[in-house]
Amino acid sequence: MKVVLGTLKDKGELLVTFLEPRVGVKPSLSGDAIEIDDEGVRAGVKPRQVKTYIKRFLFMNGVRKNYRVFVAGKELSIQEIELEEKEEEKPKKEEAKPAEEEKPKEAEEEKPAEAAPEKAPKAAKPKKAAAKKPKAKKKADEED
Repeated sequence: MKVVLGTLKDKGELLVTFLEPRVGVKPSLSGDAIEIDDEGVRAGVKPRQVKTYIKRFLFMNGVRKNYRVFVAGKELSIQEIELEEKEEEKPKKEEAKPAEEEKPKEAEEEKPAEAAPEKAPKAAKPKKAAAKKPKAKKKADEED
């Protein structure tokens, strides 16, 4: 089994020590990849489970939101998510909100307060009680 680290090379040694007790064999680190000997792997450990271990490692190091883990056969690859597009979208949304907030304020100033009718809140539907199981009745014969 092979794990390609990509831009996570600097944490490769930590990942090796994290995976060792979980897979049952010490993985070997070489460059930007980790090799796990398939013969020494604990019974039942599959690439999908190793993916879960890697995701847990990323979460514990606080970088889970920045990386994705892909499985292709017996090869796993860790790829960094590009956050530049998401960061550019957020300021645009924030800029649009103040413009929307200004419009209702202007509309309120133009209309007199008397002309705006107040809406009554909708009545909430009563919740149904959960169905209860009937209690077992004691027989008169058992008491004697």
